[in-house]
Amino acid sequence: MEEIKAATGHALFSGTFKRELKDSDALHWGEGAVTIGSTSISFVGKLAPGPDYKLYLSPEFVETESDFNRLKKQMVRVGDVKTFENFVVTVPGGIDPTKYSAVIVWCESFGQFITAAKYR
Repeated sequence: MEEIKAATGHALFSGTFKRELKDSDALHWGEGAVTIGSTSISFVGKLAPGPDYKLYLSPEFVETESDFNRLKKQMVRVGDVKTFENFVVTVPGGIDPTKYSAVIVWCESFGQFITAAKYR
């Protein structure tokens, strides 16, 4: 939790994952606060458990699989989500979160939208 507090303290932006998104359902959802900094993205909340979750930054907010797939070439994959509650993902060098406006959790194995938040 200390790592999350430290990451949150360096946040440039914040957003909220909500359960009520178009392609979220009983098995695919997230809820909680997400903060975006230049070196890390942190999340305090819960995600529905599942395999192979990836964290993406997108130039547009999306809440459906079709929108995700339409914009995927314009997005950047930040990293793996390895837990379903309270996490920090390091932003690799060369990725500038200020060039994007939304953060997305996506299940790569099944091509399934989990959740997203607009942060700017």
